[in-house]
Amino acid sequence: MGYTKAEEFSVRDNRIAGYAKALSHPARVAILHLLAQRQSCMCGDIVEELPLSQSTVSQHLKELKQAGLIKGEIEGVKVCYCIDEKEWKKAREVFGGFFDKITTQSSTCC
Repeated sequence: MGYTKAEEFSVRDNRIAGYAKALSHPARVAILHLLAQRQSCMCGDIVEELPLSQSTVSQHLKELKQAGLIKGEIEGVKVCYCIDEKEWKKAREVFGGFFDKITTQSSTCC
């Protein structure tokens, strides 16, 4: 992977970007909706719900896990996924603070 200058930005900015990247695909958003409804889910169950192959779902789960939004526990030969509540709370706080800081200007914008 190329040099992105990510280390030149604040930890908060990098965290927001990481969450945004994880949420940037509709399949990952759908996976999060599914996990929120079911509390936990096996990868195979997620595959049954989405119009994607098992390998594609696994890649999306990997992205969500790297961002910290979900966690997975190995149960035999299967992995059970669920939303990481602590990290989800951090994401809500970070995004909330980000959106709160950006205010709309009345008519000063182009």
